[in-house]
Amino acid sequence: MSEASAHTTTPTAAVDQRQRYREVISHFATGVAVVTGQGTDGPVGMTANALCSLSLDPLLLLVCFDNSARTLPSIRANRRFAVNILREEQKTLADAFASKRAKPEQFRNVPWRVHQDVPVLEEALAWLVCDLHELHPGGDHTIGIGTVTDMDYDTSGHPLVWYQGRYVRLLEPPRPSSGR
Repeated sequence: MSEASAHTTTPTAAVDQRQRYREVISHFATGVAVVTGQGTDGPVGMTANALCSLSLDPLLLLVCFDNSARTLPSIRANRRFAVNILREEQKTLADAFASKRAKPEQFRNVPWRVHQDVPVLEEALAWLVCDLHELHPGGDHTIGIGTVTDMDYDTSGHPLVWYQGRYVRLLEPPRPSSGR
């Protein structure tokens, strides 16, 4: 086998590697959030679990958007978004915002309000409003970095957690917050 052919990946091998990667990375538990923004025809939103705190000085949040997400163009155009961290009881809401339904239908029967020009879900466990700081290409996703402009949380409740392709519950109750 030549050196060139030893490093060539067949389409089948690439699919196998992507599947293997999904299986391996599914062992990392994440919270679940709905990222919201303001579109030309009303509010837009999508379910996300690829997000994290990036910096405390300045306050920066990282969110990954699937390149085909219908929410991304609105956030790119308006340069602002909210991250709504979901409660364990909000599985149905997470599924609704992960669907390909028309955006106005996603917000039907969901209590929300406009805060700093973006929709914030009233019953979220916590929320952060961000100005879009930067967008970076990341393969089949776009990495968004937001500057946090406002935030709040509820002192009761548990987060919705995604692990190995399904929603799971925390085994221990959350500890009391020192912030309130």
